[in-house]
Amino acid sequence: MATLQGAGAHRIGMGRIRRALSLRWVVWVIAGLFFLNLFGVIAVVVANSFATHWFGTWLPAGWTFKYYAEAWQNYQLSGILVVTLEVAFAAVVVSLLIGTPAAYVLARRDFPGKRLMMLAFLLPIMVPPITYGIPLATLLYKLHLGGTLTGVLIANLVPPVPFVILVMTPFIEQIDPRIEAAARMCGAKTWQVFARVLAPLLVPGLLAAGLLVLIQTVALFELSFLVSGPGSQTLVVALYYAVFASGIRPAQMISAMAVIYMLTTLVVLVATLRYVSPTQMVGRVR
Repeated sequence: MATLQGAGAHRIGMGRIRRALSLRWVVWVIAGLFFLNLFGVIAVVVANSFATHWFGTWLPAGWTFKYYAEAWQNYQLSGILVVTLEVAFAAVVVSLLIGTPAAYVLARRDFPGKRLMMLAFLLPIMVPPITYGIPLATLLYKLHLGGTLTGVLIANLVPPVPFVILVMTPFIEQIDPRIEAAARMCGAKTWQVFARVLAPLLVPGLLAAGLLVLIQTVALFELSFLVSGPGSQTLVVALYYAVFASGIRPAQMISAMAVIYMLTTLVVLVATLRYVSPTQMVGRVR
């Protein structure tokens, strides 16, 4: 009897192992197909950006850099890149300055309507930007801010500020309030507590939130598109106009702009990750 029970348990254990291995293989196959498809799409765009012409063959008939030069000159990408970086870094600084104090209040104070306020902060992140982007753009144009760099920056602050609040609130909650109380008992004023006690502890969270806001702002299209003008277009808006504006443009030029946009985002991400590692920041506060 004991032998039969042992054999049954062995079969059950082997069955579980086989199911686990099968599930693991399914996950690897799905992940492999996803990355293969992603690599294929990127490879086609990159190859097309260097192609002299490409019709009905596996590889282009020739290779050239001229479409990058034409895209850079025709669309004045140097100025567009400057605008993109100005908007992105300004959005990071302003959203952190606004979002961090708000997150501190939400983390340290209880008041009526707190849950409702947290829900309200989720709306700009969960709701498609176009739904509130049109009324926002109408208001900015009435205030004569539409088509200006200031208007683009204001529009790009709508999602990042709630995002910073939602990221920083649990981060601040992890910091023991007794640290602040001890500093106050030693005679520190409010600004000294924040500057000398909280600020060093908040740096990892600020860097993580700033990194995510930076990447989000560079890629934000709808709000920038609705309020940008000829001198305040970001790179993603310029890419949209290159694809859908009237006129005939070589597909290679559009691919070149797409590669430039992809490289800009990649460079910003790699440069910030050189100094910021979000996966390590969570562990620093524990």
